Amino acid sequence: MWSRRQRRLRPLSCGVEELRCRRREREAALRKARREQQLVSKRLLRDEDPEKAEGYVAVILGEAEIQQFLRLAQRGTEEKEREKALVSLRRGLQHPETQQAFIRLEGSIRTLVGLLTSNQALLQLEAARCLHELSHSEQSTVAEACLPATSYLLTYLSGHSSDFIELCLYTLGNLIVESEAVRRQLLPQGIVPALAACIQSPHLTVLEALGYALSQLLQAKEAPEKIIPSVLGSPLPQHMLQLLQPGPKLNLGVAVEFAWCLHYIICSQVNNALLITHGALSTLGLLLLDLAGAVQRTEDAGLELVGEELACPVLRCLSNLLTEAAVEAVGEQMQLRDERVVAALFILLQFFLQKQPSLLPEGLWLLNNLTGKHCNLPWPGLGWVALELRWFQAPVRGTSP
Repeated sequence: MWSRRQRRLRPLSCGVEELRCRRREREAALRKARREQQLVSKRLLRDEDPEKAEGYVAVILGEAEIQQFLRLAQRGTEEKEREKALVSLRRGLQHPETQQAFIRLEGSIRTLVGLLTSNQALLQLEAARCLHELSHSEQSTVAEACLPATSYLLTYLSGHSSDFIELCLYTLGNLIVESEAVRRQLLPQGIVPALAACIQSPHLTVLEALGYALSQLLQAKEAPEKIIPSVLGSPLPQHMLQLLQPGPKLNLGVAVEFAWCLHYIICSQVNNALLITHGALSTLGLLLLDLAGAVQRTEDAGLELVGEELACPVLRCLSNLLTEAAVEAVGEQMQLRDERVVAALFILLQFFLQKQPSLLPEGLWLLNNLTGKHCNLPWPGLGWVALELRWFQAPVRGTSP
C-alpha cells in the first residue's frame, strides 16, 4: 500500500531512499511547525549531495559576476559553456545575498526568462532551476520579481518531461504561497485548469508536486472566494478522491498532499455537499480502515510518520464532513461502515497514545462526531466512551495545516 517515490530530478550516487526519508522527516517537522506557528512552507528540489561529494562550496556572487554568468549563458559560443554559466549562477542563487543582487540587476529576470524559453533543453532546465532557487527565497520581493516567468511555467506543465514538470510545479507552489500579487496573476493565466490537466499524469513525482502546488493555492486567504469555487468546478476533486482510494496503487507522498488539499477545501465550507456526493465520506472511511490495518500489521517505525502526515488530514476531513447536513442524504451508506470506522478509530487512538499523542485530539473529535445525530451507531454505550476519552484530552478542531 505505502509505495514510495521512484525518481527525482537526477540519479543520485548516494542513498536515494535515505535522502527521501530525510526530506520526508523535514517536511513532517515543517508541517508540525506550520500547525503551531502558522509558518510559510516551501519546498526545495535540490540534489546537494553529489555536489558536496565533488568538493563544491557555493559562493556569494556580486552583481558583476551575475552579469558575467548571464552574458555567458546568453551569448556563449558553445552550449556546454552556456550551461556551465547557468549552473554557477544557480549555485550562487542559493545565498540570499546573491538573490537580492540578482533582482536588483536590471534585465536579469528578463534574460533568465529568455533562457527558459530557449529551444535547448539543458539551458531550459538550468534556467528553471535558477528560478526554483529564487522561488525558495524568504523575501517576498524576490518572489514578485519572478512574475514574468509564471506564464511560461504554467505553459510547460503541459510538456512531456516529467522531471521538468515536477520542477515547474514546485517552483509555482513556492511562488504562490509567498505573494498575493503572484496569485492574482496566476488565476487569470489559468492555473486551476493547468493543475487539473496535470492530475491525469501517470508519474507519481508529478502528482506529488501537483498536490504541493495545489495545497499552497488552497491555503491563500482569498481561496474561499476566488480559488476554491474554480477548483470545485474542475475535475480536480474527483481525481483527488481517486488518488486517495486505498489499495496497492496508493502512494504515501501523493496521498498526503491530496489529503491536505481536501482538508483545506472542506474547511472553506464552500460546497462540501458536492464532495459528499462524489463519495468523499466513503473514500475517507475506507482510507481510515486501511490506516488502522497498517498499524495492526506492522511495527515499522515509518508508521509514526504515516500517522503524523496522513492520518491527521484524513481525521480532520471526516470530522468536518460529518457535521454537514448533506450527510443525512447518504446516511444509510455511512451507517453500514460506522461500526468498522469506529473500531478502526479505536485502533488508531491506541497507536496515537503510544506514538503520536499530539493526534489524540483529532481522533477524539472524529469519535465525538461519529456518535452524533447523523450516525446511528448500534453501540448504545459508545457515547459514554467518547465522554470518558474526552475527559482525558478534549478534542480541538484544527483548520491550519
